[in-house]
Amino acid sequence: MNKHVKYIFVTGGVSSSLGKGIISSSLAKLLQGRGFSVTIQKLDPYINIDPGTLNPYEHGECYVTEDGAETDLDLGHYERFSNTPTSQANNVTTGRIYQNVIEKERRGEYLGTTVQVVPHITDEIKRCIKILGETGKYDFVITEIGGTVGDIESFPFIETVRQMKWELENDCAVIHLTLVPYLKAAGELKTKPTQHSVKTMLEQGVQPDIIVCRTEHPLNDGIKRKIAQFCNVSHNNVIESIDAETIYDVPLLMKDEQLDIAVLRKTQTPVPEQLDLKNWENFIRRLKNPKQEITIGLVGKYVELKDAYKSIHESFVHGGSANETKVHVKSLQSERITKENVNEKLAGLDGVLVAPGFGGRGIEGKIEAVRYARENKIPFLGICLGMQCAAIEFTRNVLKLEEAHSTEIDPNTPYPVIDLMEEQKSVKDLGGSMRLGSYDCELKKDSLVYGLYGTNMIKERHRHRYEFNNEYRIRFEENGMAITGINPQEDLVEIIELKDHPWFVGVQFHPEYKSTVKQPHPLFVGFVKAAGEYHQRQK
Repeated sequence: MNKHVKYIFVTGGVSSSLGKGIISSSLAKLLQGRGFSVTIQKLDPYINIDPGTLNPYEHGECYVTEDGAETDLDLGHYERFSNTPTSQANNVTTGRIYQNVIEKERRGEYLGTTVQVVPHITDEIKRCIKILGETGKYDFVITEIGGTVGDIESFPFIETVRQMKWELENDCAVIHLTLVPYLKAAGELKTKPTQHSVKTMLEQGVQPDIIVCRTEHPLNDGIKRKIAQFCNVSHNNVIESIDAETIYDVPLLMKDEQLDIAVLRKTQTPVPEQLDLKNWENFIRRLKNPKQEITIGLVGKYVELKDAYKSIHESFVHGGSANETKVHVKSLQSERITKENVNEKLAGLDGVLVAPGFGGRGIEGKIEAVRYARENKIPFLGICLGMQCAAIEFTRNVLKLEEAHSTEIDPNTPYPVIDLMEEQKSVKDLGGSMRLGSYDCELKKDSLVYGLYGTNMIKERHRHRYEFNNEYRIRFEENGMAITGINPQEDLVEIIELKDHPWFVGVQFHPEYKSTVKQPHPLFVGFVKAAGEYHQRQK
């Protein structure tokens, strides 16, 4: 093992949804600002092999990495904050750990010994944590452990942390994120939940080095000293994490609280004098001082849960900041949109984004939203299924093939403008027939998208099973829908653009997965700009 790699563990207590992912991402940003190379991984305690087949209502969006791993949405935060690509190694579930151990046992690798949680499961978890450290690319590996301390599912992970803390000594630090609730009736902050949470960790053999306290009100010095005394940590290592206006404020708040310095001191790493967050501060300044405000309609079937389209929402923040524009995202449930009410539902929007998804629920509403944007010359972006809906709408209403559909929803449609590739038709395993991860896309030189990207060869991430049917390409081109992005290896349609329209783009890939604070995605920057121009014209 590379002796110089430092391993930082982030655990959570008292309550779920405290923001371990944001704290991990913020720490990574601060360490990067001091010149260190950092990666973040997420250990998820659920038994699913990956979140690819989880309902978005259960777990939010499924985030896809460059190498095609279907992962937890926290990896999206890691990439957006750190601008460092993640991979399959950055997200490990209990299900994958057990699967690996059982496969090893079947191959006879344990030489007939009894396979147990300790050492076999914990050794496999350890192996998965160290994979990233052993690449030699990173000074720090930050590992976020999902769930809440005390959950039955997370016992093996906490036991692994105990072992690694003992083995690595000063090359390891444990950060525990807890909640310090405010009791309105008593008018005071309460530290008891934090004390109990740390006690639970101590029962499992782990002493946190740093305690980060989520709170709605500032922690005074007395409260910090009380937590330090009862939880066996240094007073300087009790960090306040007060509710922020936006998640992008958190790195700057953690800078003020010196979280990075606490970690560097615990791991006996010299603290570099320079902390360069200039670009981040510029991003925040533009974000908080917009020159105009616009409203974009997000049409999807999971809109009730914001996390289901997390990367899209964040991409609008990046694209908005680049244009000094505040983007209000109006969520529109596609099941409730009909031909009769579409004008009323989509009135007053400066842009329409039809979201990705699977299955037929709400698809007619999405198709109606496309028609509205096309006929009213409103800026439009269709992503994945959204692009397919644009193709279906165009085939039905412009090519006048009214029964056109995707074979995913109507296997017997006479006009399958969206269809499976021939070689996928025999695959029955849901995960096995997907186009997942990063693929090449060649852009036409005279297209709108070429102007946005500034290059003719791009790489974008995919997560879909169905494709545009190439038999319709010529008719699309002849009737004003340009095919402007092609996958050169398989000759698949990746991007369509409407010629007689100010800004109408459908993409088969997911641009939202690649948008970061440092590099906002060109499509979102262009879409927000077009929506801003439309807004000005409507005044």
